[in-house]
Amino acid sequence: MLMTTAKVDRPTDLEAFIETLKANREFFDVGTDVIIARAPGRLDVMGGIADYSGSLVLEMPIAEAAFAGIQKIDKPVVSIRSLGIEINRTHEFHLPLEDIFSDGECIEYAAAREYFRREPSDGWAAYVAGALIVLMRENGIRFREGMNILIDSKVPEGKGVSSSAAIEVVSMTAIAAAFDIDLEPRELAILCQKVENLVVGAPCGIMDQMTSAVGEAGRFLSMICQPAEVGESVAIPDGIEFWGIDSGIRHSVSGDDYGSVRTGAFMGYRIIAEAAGLKVKKISDDAVEIDDPEWRGYLANITPEEFERRFATKLPRNIAGKEFLARYDGITDTVTSVSAEKTYFVFCPTKHPVYEHARVQEFAKLLSQAEPDVEKLGKLMYASHDSYSACGLGTEGTDLLVELVRQSPNLFGAKITGGGSGGTVAVLGRNGADPEVKWVADEYEERTGHRPHIFAASSVGAAAFGHVKFSFRSDI
Repeated sequence: MLMTTAKVDRPTDLEAFIETLKANREFFDVGTDVIIARAPGRLDVMGGIADYSGSLVLEMPIAEAAFAGIQKIDKPVVSIRSLGIEINRTHEFHLPLEDIFSDGECIEYAAAREYFRREPSDGWAAYVAGALIVLMRENGIRFREGMNILIDSKVPEGKGVSSSAAIEVVSMTAIAAAFDIDLEPRELAILCQKVENLVVGAPCGIMDQMTSAVGEAGRFLSMICQPAEVGESVAIPDGIEFWGIDSGIRHSVSGDDYGSVRTGAFMGYRIIAEAAGLKVKKISDDAVEIDDPEWRGYLANITPEEFERRFATKLPRNIAGKEFLARYDGITDTVTSVSAEKTYFVFCPTKHPVYEHARVQEFAKLLSQAEPDVEKLGKLMYASHDSYSACGLGTEGTDLLVELVRQSPNLFGAKITGGGSGGTVAVLGRNGADPEVKWVADEYEERTGHRPHIFAASSVGAAAFGHVKFSFRSDI
C-alpha cells in the first residue's frame, strides 16, 4: 500500500525500490509504516570547483538516484542497511542513540568524525547517521526513538556525479518526514552540506546537495553560491542535449587534490586581501577574518579584468604552507586549513573561480537565447576544462574523453565535472547525438579497456518527489 506527498508523477524507479523493500522485509518491524524518500545525483555542467568561491553554477539532476526507506522503532538504536550498486555489497551499521546523545547533550562534530572513522569499513554510515547529529546540533531536535533505515543508491560512486550528496539528501529527507520535522528544501540542502563538511569531514561546496534537493527534471539548477542563492531554473533549449561520460577514474571530494586546490584558492584570496588593503583579523593559529565590503569574501565577485589589472602579478605560482602561515596567518575557509608541511598551487586555483564565474554567466545568457550558439557554448566548456587542468585536477582519462568529443560531429563541448581528478565528463551536443556519444564511449573503451557509464537522462529532486508511505501487506 502506498500513500504519497509527491508533487510530480512518481519516477519509474520507485516500483523497483518497493520490490527492494519487500526483499528486505526481515529488516523492518511488521505493522509499522515505512517512509520512502528519493534524491538524485547531479551532472555539473558549469561552475564546478568555483562553488566554494561564490560562483554561479548550472547543475542538472540525473536519472540515477538514491532511495531511503525509514521506519520508527521503540528501541533506542539506529539500524542502517546500505545496499549500494555493487554486487554483493551490503553493509549494516547499528548506532545506539546514547553514543550520539546522552545527558541532554549531542556529540560534538569533531568527536562524531572520529566515531565514524574508528573502523574504515563503517565510514559510509556517517553520510546517513550524520543527518541525526546535524539536526540535533543545528535545529535542537532530540531523537528518543530509534529507527530502521534502508539505503539503496543507484548513483554510481566515485564518478563525480555526487553519490554522497544524494545519500545525505535522501537520508535527511526521510528522517524529516518520519519525525514530522519541517524543513524548507533550501534549509535541508544546507544541513546536508554540514553533514559532509562537519561529520564526514569532506570539504565540499553547496551545489551538490542543493541540486539533489531542489533540482527539476530537464532543467538546470541555477545558483550563486554566496552561500546558496537559488535563482530561476534554466531550461535546456530545444535542439541541444547534455550527457555525462564516466572516465572510470575514481573521484573523491575528500581527496588530497581537491582539498589542496580549494585551500590554494583561499590562500589566494588572503593574499589579494593583503594587496587590496582590506582589514584582516587573526582569530586562531591558522584562521583569519577579513572585512571585505567590496567582494563579500568571494573570489567570484572579482572580475577577470580587475584580477589581471590589480592582482595577477601579486600571486605566487605556489607557496609553502609554512611560509604562507608566517606571512599571512591563515585563511577564511571554515572546512580546510593550511598545512605547514605542504606546498600549494595558488595562482591557478585563485584564477579559476574568477574566470569560471564569468564563463558560467555567459553560458547561462547564451542558453536563454531563442537559438543558442552551440559553438560558443562548447568553447566555454572547453575553457573550463582547461582551467581545471591548470589547477592540477585533470587526468589522462578525462582529457582523452574531451579530445574524443572534439573529434565527434554534432558534439560541441566537454569538461571535467565536480571536484575533478577523474570522475565524469559533461558533454554538449545536438539533440539526438546519442550515436556520437556512444562512439566516444566505444573509442574510449577501445583505448583504455574501461566501458564508460553514460548519464543520459534527468529526474526531479527530493523536494518535488516528496515522500511515500509504504505499508507491508500481510500476504507479502
